[in-house]
Amino acid sequence: MRTTRLTQHVDAPRTAVYRALVDARAVAIWMVPDGMTSTVHAFDAREGGVICISLTYDAADAAGKTQANTDTFHGRFVALVPGERVVQTLEFETDDPAMRGEMTVVYALADARGGGTDLHAEHRGLPPGVSPADNDAGWRMSLGKLAALVEAERAGRR
Repeated sequence: MRTTRLTQHVDAPRTAVYRALVDARAVAIWMVPDGMTSTVHAFDAREGGVICISLTYDAADAAGKTQANTDTFHGRFVALVPGERVVQTLEFETDDPAMRGEMTVVYALADARGGGTDLHAEHRGLPPGVSPADNDAGWRMSLGKLAALVEAERAGRR
């Protein structure tokens, strides 16, 4: 099973990071690598609730996993533990056998030494057609955006 594991420090409490993981408007902002735009079609943040998101490349000639220049994936929330953990299952909407298969995404939140939150992210079960290096790079961009969003919202509240 191919897996991507990352840790992102966020200078904000776990409750604020958790909110960004389960809020559709926030997800549309941060869960998108550079060079893409996000459309959240469905996002019901409760156990068993559905998720459906499309990521579209800005470059019209980029190859998407679902169609032309778009990656669409759907799934559900498996577990939600406020301030601690979010678990999702996801799969690409595709006819390409190399891109098929259920993936599991786990976000675990921990108090960081010195303050803030360490967000531990694990993306398990990458289909064989997904480049681990590209997945890692996209996740790094997205988690960096999550940190920037949460930190900016926190700074605006002070």
